Amino acid sequence: MRGRSATVAGAVQRETDSSPELDPGTPHETVWWDPLAHLRGPGRPEVDVFMSGTVFLDIIFTGLPTPPTPGTEVWAAGMASCPGGIANLAVAASRLGLRTTLAAGFSDDVYGDFCWETLAEQERVDLSRSRRFDQWHSPVTVSMAIDRDRSMVTHGHELPISPDELVGTPPPCRAVITSIGEGGLEPVLPEWAARARRDGALVFADAGWDPTGAWDRAMLGSLAGCDAFMPNAVEAMSYTRTDSPAAALHALADHVPLAVVTCGGDGAIAVDATTGEEAAVPALPVNALDPTGAGDVFGAGLVLGTIAGWPLRHRLLFAGVSAGLAVHEFGGSLAAPGWGDIGDWWQRVAMEAAHGSRAAAELRCRYGFLNDLVPRTHVCGVRRAAATIARRSDLTRPDPPNRPDPPQRP
Repeated sequence: MRGRSATVAGAVQRETDSSPELDPGTPHETVWWDPLAHLRGPGRPEVDVFMSGTVFLDIIFTGLPTPPTPGTEVWAAGMASCPGGIANLAVAASRLGLRTTLAAGFSDDVYGDFCWETLAEQERVDLSRSRRFDQWHSPVTVSMAIDRDRSMVTHGHELPISPDELVGTPPPCRAVITSIGEGGLEPVLPEWAARARRDGALVFADAGWDPTGAWDRAMLGSLAGCDAFMPNAVEAMSYTRTDSPAAALHALADHVPLAVVTCGGDGAIAVDATTGEEAAVPALPVNALDPTGAGDVFGAGLVLGTIAGWPLRHRLLFAGVSAGLAVHEFGGSLAAPGWGDIGDWWQRVAMEAAHGSRAAAELRCRYGFLNDLVPRTHVCGVRRAAATIARRSDLTRPDPPNRPDPPQRP
């Protein structure tokens, strides 16, 4: 079906929480936006997107002046703690209004408690397909953002059971997001993803970075089981043995209906054989503070636009706005924007354009389709990551009373 013009088809959802942790005896209403309200109804899948993978506890340092070297200490300007790994994608999808189900393994340790509660209670990610494991500790990643790039140190162990055993039979859903040959395995599509596609789900895939440097071309054969492939430019050129993102895109388009190549600060390019569209869009100009999870946010935006039937150019631009707003904050998964954040940004653009800003006027023209997408009523924004492992981080929780500043470290 050819992508139609983006039109307002969402609906407000209201939730009331009278938890005593918030304000005893006082109900709090949280307003969310459902951009796929026009697709809801009897006989339709209740799950929009299903995914499976590893959840890490991410500790992110930002604003480092230089990389740390042996025997030295480097102070970071910012720090965040949040669920990472596949949680980056799950949070991004949920915050954009996609009903998201995640199958992942969680430890019974404190880190596991934090990640589970953050995803299930704060981010509204359905964990009914996830499991807790005794005596298996949470994978941990320390990420250091330096000069628009990042370096990571990770520790973890294999899940006690296989991914296919963990997932079992996927729930009926509109789409699944997966990696091909994740973790250096043979480049094949997971069996659970193939099963979901046989049951009618769209399969969105990436292949990730190949630490071996082999870039096995057998991966291209796996794309026959996918509906969309979303690598970055380096990955795309490496797998296709081409010397430009555009050449890589057209090589990938021979293997998969929707081929998308992200090019960082140069934007994104795509070919959609199902609609006959080809598009290239620039990136949103932002001051990038932390690139952690930006690709996942882009992917979530693309999935939403594809399910909703938007034109390809609008899908790419919306995904780029979402990713751009994410890297403008620090906090990995919890830097992903919600509809409230997108609406706030769009209002600022319109206001600055009205006051004579040429740059804002260009943005208003380029992203004009957002007028038909952004909610016309107030909806919930999102809570960014806390520096330390927070007890709870609800948007509706009242601000704590004023406290004296802690003593400064000598």
